[in-house]
Amino acid sequence: MMKNKINSILVIGLGKVGSLVATLLHENGYAVTGLAKQANGNIPFKLIKDDISDPKALNNSIRKYDAVVSRLPYNLNLSVAKATHAAGTHYFDLTEDVPTTKGVRELSKTSKGLMAPQCGLAPGFISIVGSDLTKGVDKLRSIELRVGALPKHPRGLLGYAFNWSSEGVVNEYLNDCEVIKDGQCARVPAMEDMEAIVIDGVQLEAFTTSGGLGTMCETFDGKVSKLNYKTIRYPGHCKLMRFFFNELYMRERRELSGEILVNAKPPVKADVVYIHAAIEGWKNKELKRKEFVRSYYPKEIAGQEWNSISWTTAASVCAIVEMVSTGDLPDSGFLKQETVPLETFFNTSTGSFFK
Repeated sequence: MMKNKINSILVIGLGKVGSLVATLLHENGYAVTGLAKQANGNIPFKLIKDDISDPKALNNSIRKYDAVVSRLPYNLNLSVAKATHAAGTHYFDLTEDVPTTKGVRELSKTSKGLMAPQCGLAPGFISIVGSDLTKGVDKLRSIELRVGALPKHPRGLLGYAFNWSSEGVVNEYLNDCEVIKDGQCARVPAMEDMEAIVIDGVQLEAFTTSGGLGTMCETFDGKVSKLNYKTIRYPGHCKLMRFFFNELYMRERRELSGEILVNAKPPVKADVVYIHAAIEGWKNKELKRKEFVRSYYPKEIAGQEWNSISWTTAASVCAIVEMVSTGDLPDSGFLKQETVPLETFFNTSTGSFFK
């Protein structure tokens, strides 16, 4: 693989996803360094143990690398993006947080390198898939994107396990959602518009959550009547979450909500990631529907088994890094995930995992 634009990469944050991102990039031949207060297990790449909350130390570290991948909590990403911008290097993150992305986009107006937020699963891979489905249609009617990361063997009424950041999940459940409705960009409440969905014979539900569309509303404004994103869960989950946040008055106590929920439903190894993307539109005056439906399960990588949400998220951002490195994506400005060609994504070392 020719790496003519990126050779050295700093991965900041080495939790489950961050350590896998660094491992995958190392396996693909990049000179990877991890930056974290601590790291779990044996790692095959160089590690710097430092306090990322120190802006001066962060700036000095970033300047040595061609690219930075931030796997920090959403509220810390903007400070990393600012340091990366000052250093003139490429920036990648996995955030679904809308204000953070807007801040990164503002930085991209004067950046020397590429600013690429939202490179994970949703937004990220689902945006790439949804955009690809729209090809070959004369007129679009709808784009519907659905993603869920769930325990393979659910227990209890909630049917969930917090394999992802509890802070991120709480924000997705409470923040308003950007959509296109009746041809107009709009904002709608989260945990609404529930629907039944079946994948591989499994009965599921899907409901609105924030952040999953990334920049797609802007991209498809004026081109489609309906565009929305929903999170997939086992039946009954949304009703219980509404009760928790609304009737128990936890809506304004987000930090405590996250602590309670992750304590009740800790992470599990056996998980499944469901993807359901569909578009409807007219081709030669005939109404058509196109779908992309997948179920992804834990996968062995570099001699270790990784759960589904970890590898799907990590593989997505690594594919974007590779595409920038090889010149298949721009090396400056701001990257919208929906502009990434799906076939080129599939042809990368880690994008091939999704086929």
